[in-house]
Amino acid sequence: MTEPAAPSSAIRAMLAAAGVPTEDVDAAARTGTLGYLALDELAMPDPAVLDLDEVAAHAGMGADQIALLWRSLGFPDPGHGDRIFTETDADMLRTVARLMDAGVIEADVAVQMSRVIGSSLARVASAMIDAFGRDVEHASGQDEDFAVYADTLLPTMPRVMEYVWRRHLQVAARRRVAREAQPGGHPDHKTVGFADLVGFTALSQELDEHELARVVDRFEAIAYDTVVRLGGRVVKMIGDEVMFVVDDVRAAAEIALTLAEAYAEDDSLSDVRVGLATGPALEREADYFGPVVNLASRIVNIAFPGSVVVSDDVHAVLSEDPTFAWRAIRPRRLKDIGRVPLWALRRSDAAPVA
Repeated sequence: MTEPAAPSSAIRAMLAAAGVPTEDVDAAARTGTLGYLALDELAMPDPAVLDLDEVAAHAGMGADQIALLWRSLGFPDPGHGDRIFTETDADMLRTVARLMDAGVIEADVAVQMSRVIGSSLARVASAMIDAFGRDVEHASGQDEDFAVYADTLLPTMPRVMEYVWRRHLQVAARRRVAREAQPGGHPDHKTVGFADLVGFTALSQELDEHELARVVDRFEAIAYDTVVRLGGRVVKMIGDEVMFVVDDVRAAAEIALTLAEAYAEDDSLSDVRVGLATGPALEREADYFGPVVNLASRIVNIAFPGSVVVSDDVHAVLSEDPTFAWRAIRPRRLKDIGRVPLWALRRSDAAPVA
């Protein structure tokens, strides 16, 4: 019988040098979480030595304001006397305080940006932990398994995130310029779509967590690839559902049909149903709100598996396009919206969906 590999002596030495109690290291080794404990130490190497009042004094910002920003970032409220803040935290908060004092950023904008940054980077951090877990699931326990993260990935990730942020900033600026420059058009007019994976709830009861993760990853990969490749933007993934927006109605119809086809052809996934609606939508923090969003969300719930159902406004724009074929659906009463006319959309050369 092959003996299990011993826990990494290098990781143990690093944790010991950081002052982590031996009993904590031993407990992590027994549960196979030694690498996670090391990541915990590497993520914020300076110790938490300040409580809320102390960090407020260091930063020159009110304790209530710091607690609000901390909460907006997605962290729990600091308890009275809890020493959870580091000198790095104090430096960051001092920088924010100076920007607010100089009038560069308003307090409410700082809270809003904290909320967006916190929620976005929480997802990045969670994805990194998931990736780390997959990499070490069958690890040998040797130092090299952790060294990739400690020496390469952790130092590189901030540069990657800054690069991607700058790229997205450029795209968002260009999109805003194009939106405001539309002559006589409707700059806030969007086509909103939802695609829902059929039978996901039942499927999630049958699969173990690793199989379920593969299904979710595959669902997201097809959604992102299809929507972005055909000119749309993924707004968010909501469990077994993807929400996307498109500036052009025809492109939205093409995305909807391609999504239905792509999932139907994938043996590892069930069909999706897609709902589309078009009209004015409020964009805020990369999300969209308004009646058109609610309508698209309600439509997808009444679509048959593998079908695309659209609002009357989408049909009005595309009804003369020879690429598409239409079937009128009897008006449905949708929750909180009322009775609305709907249309089933398919390609003109495709067989009707039953």
